[in-house]
Amino acid sequence: MKFRLYLAVLMSGIMSLLMSGWITFINVGITSNFLTLWAAAWCLAWPVAGLVAFTFGPSAQKLSAWLAKKS
Repeated sequence: MKFRLYLAVLMSGIMSLLMSGWITFINVGITSNFLTLWAAAWCLAWPVAGLVAFTFGPSAQKLSAWLAKKS
């Protein structure tokens, strides 16, 4: 359980950081307040991403194992 929690926190943190940065860049470009907007977007995205990763992680892992076995 501890491993699953750490994995969900780390993966969701990395993914939400990169995706919020990319989407913020697409929406506003590089402006003087880009980092502030990015940080705000990341703070909103990370908790949701963490919950999704923790909730659906086991199902995604099973599906990935099944797909790997099929190919």
